[in-house]
Amino acid sequence: MEKNQIIPGMANEGTWIGRCHIPKELAYRNIAGPHVIWVHMGTVYDLSHYFNSTSELINSPNYKKVLNTEDSKITEVAKLEEILDNSLFQNRDENKPYLLSPNDSQAIKACGVTFIKSLLERVIEEKAKGDPRLAKQIRCEITSTIGEGLHNVRPGSEHAMKLKEELKKMGIWSQYLEVGIGPDAEVFTKSQPFSAVGFGAEVGVHHDSSWNNPEPEVVLVVTNKGQIVGATLGNDVNLRDYEGRSALLLGEAKDQNGSCAIGPLYRMLDETFSMEDLKTAKVSLKIAGEDGFLLEDSSDMGEISRSPEELVNQVLSDNHQYPDGFVLFCGTMFAPTLDRGEEGMGFTHKINDEVVISSPKLGKLINWVNLTNQIPKWEFGINAFVTYTLERMGVK
Repeated sequence: MEKNQIIPGMANEGTWIGRCHIPKELAYRNIAGPHVIWVHMGTVYDLSHYFNSTSELINSPNYKKVLNTEDSKITEVAKLEEILDNSLFQNRDENKPYLLSPNDSQAIKACGVTFIKSLLERVIEEKAKGDPRLAKQIRCEITSTIGEGLHNVRPGSEHAMKLKEELKKMGIWSQYLEVGIGPDAEVFTKSQPFSAVGFGAEVGVHHDSSWNNPEPEVVLVVTNKGQIVGATLGNDVNLRDYEGRSALLLGEAKDQNGSCAIGPLYRMLDETFSMEDLKTAKVSLKIAGEDGFLLEDSSDMGEISRSPEELVNQVLSDNHQYPDGFVLFCGTMFAPTLDRGEEGMGFTHKINDEVVISSPKLGKLINWVNLTNQIPKWEFGINAFVTYTLERMGVK
């Protein structure tokens, strides 16, 4: 594992914020739990004196002043390399610091069907009713009929509306085409606050699912005012068979134990990482199985059909507020069709698959696949966080 690629240059440049579980002996006020951290020049620093949560930090207009002052209240936790090693679930020592997902009380939102390639796969899932055996034939029919016609279509445009009417006449209109080229994006709640897993953890797929995949995505860090202040990487683990059977199963397809991975850290916007960098980011995916299976693919933010700002504006408006801010999965081009076993059955995960999602300026998010009922249960929720915060304040 090349650690200088997990956090590019070991955070020698850029502003890197996240969360780290810190044991009692090293913890702020000796209260073990999730501490807000700043990673700089290969060292992890504790920001607990200033911030109880990363939500509090991203919504603070003055957090950069805290980082730019020499302050004895910002204490060193450990070297980043040590923490990265201990963050891998296989050799984790609970008595040493390890990374958590960088988000906490922020809402975890996602936009789907934001790339044409994945849009077509969603239509195929729907037509196949979640049966991967039918997907190959339907894929050929769909792509030959409408595939090329969707490229360079701006969602909600006059051209898109005319195309919508043509497709309806052809009898192939779909709810996925509606959100793919219509005026309103698909926006859904991917997971719950505090439920995401981080770098090195196991992600979960439901034991009843036989057709599922990772979705490598850029994840925006957004304030409660709707300002994009940073980004990270995410894995929107998806049960294709569940969603294909019915769109009303989207919640089950998307939100299970360990189905949301975010990390390794937030890279905040600054002079080294701009909105242009974010909009042109290339996201790579590698899946390596114990059976020798290897799949590599990539997703290009430059091909997204709605800009990051447009997606944020569809999430937060006068109609819906997020007082803690939110993180937003932007969608993916990745929709694997490579057979993994029986011909025509396409791709699905197997236990112990290693999933590596990477981008040159955002680092690497590495996780391993297991069943949702076999990985650690989600136990640290809002009540636990409130209790933890009060203890650190000396109230309890």
